[in-house]
Amino acid sequence: MILTRYERMVAKRYLLPGRGEAFIFLVASISLIAVALGVAALIIVMSVMNGFRADLFTKIVGLNGDAVIQGYQGQGLPDWKRLVAEAKATKGVTSAVPMIEQPLVASVEGRVEPILLRGMRIPDIRNAIGKKVVAGNLAEVAPGSGNVAIGARLAESLGVTVGDSISILNPSGQATPFGTVPRIVSYRVAATFEIGVYDYDKAYVLMPLADAQTLLMMGDSVGMIELRTVNPDRVGEILAPLAPKVVRQGVIVDWRQMNASLFQALAVERVTMFVVLSIIILVAVFNILSSLIMLTRAKTRDIAILRTMGASRAAMLRIFMTVGVTIGVLGIGVGIVLGAVFLYFRQDVVDAVQKITGQDLWDPSIRVLTELPSRVDPFEIAGIIVMTLVFTFLATLYPAFKAASTDPVQVLRYE
Repeated sequence: MILTRYERMVAKRYLLPGRGEAFIFLVASISLIAVALGVAALIIVMSVMNGFRADLFTKIVGLNGDAVIQGYQGQGLPDWKRLVAEAKATKGVTSAVPMIEQPLVASVEGRVEPILLRGMRIPDIRNAIGKKVVAGNLAEVAPGSGNVAIGARLAESLGVTVGDSISILNPSGQATPFGTVPRIVSYRVAATFEIGVYDYDKAYVLMPLADAQTLLMMGDSVGMIELRTVNPDRVGEILAPLAPKVVRQGVIVDWRQMNASLFQALAVERVTMFVVLSIIILVAVFNILSSLIMLTRAKTRDIAILRTMGASRAAMLRIFMTVGVTIGVLGIGVGIVLGAVFLYFRQDVVDAVQKITGQDLWDPSIRVLTELPSRVDPFEIAGIIVMTLVFTFLATLYPAFKAASTDPVQVLRYE
């Protein structure tokens, strides 16, 4: 839509308040602010939800891998060395880590907490939490040393620090003539780590694979083999050739099957929030429609004079459409800035609101992650901008056509 010089001049004049037009300018300003708030709200919410999914996926897959090979009905994998070799030989598989994972109970001076014991080889432990250790020395966790690494939240719950001891109870102990005697072993806390997912930091205890096998009396078996691939989204396709080779020993379960309900709920919530917040932009667009209708009524005499001076219907159409679209574009620009500023200071905003209200808005025990995440998707931002522009353009059509259809003869006859 190319405007002539006088059309640009008239459109600019109508964007600024004239004498007796303060109310129309106020409505137009409110429309601009409403568009800005709607765009900012969409950008903020969608970016936070993208960040939440990305962080959750990274941390869950980072600790649990893209898939696991596990025995049928919780049985161990005695032939795990062959399976590890088969997995590593599969194209697209980057690592195969044998491990033991077992829910147990830990106690310290009468305090009891449920734990998730994980036994891994020493290099695998260092790869998993080497950069996430917050206290202690991970090098002290070695086979036969009696040392373990535990989650930071679990350490807080048990009231222990590096150097303290915890007792781990294995209810499936040795069988005696008087029944099964639970096995209780004491371990020293050599390091604490923080992954960033509350449930993991509250439950995990990591120890050498050999020590876990001894505690659980598993011999040389392991509970599962964790697999990582070059592309988690193609994990099913990559691991398809491996499935027949493990069918007699166990089954392959990928991250989509392990966390299907969680990520499906996130996807549904993401779409729902987008639709709901889009209503804010629709309300703002109706405000633009209202302000343009009032402007058209207020400028009826001006339109009639312009028409008698030779202005065409198309010119009137372009002028009023330009006014409405300009309000929308300015609102989009302000909204993008507001959204960017909020996302940059998002954690400070959360902390400030928590301090003012006295409420814990981001309890990691409920929200899973320890901080408010964010991840901006440029294509998604572009979609929001295009959607807002389309809504704004449609809102300008009726007032613009109304202005263009003004009959100068009928207007000037009564002036």
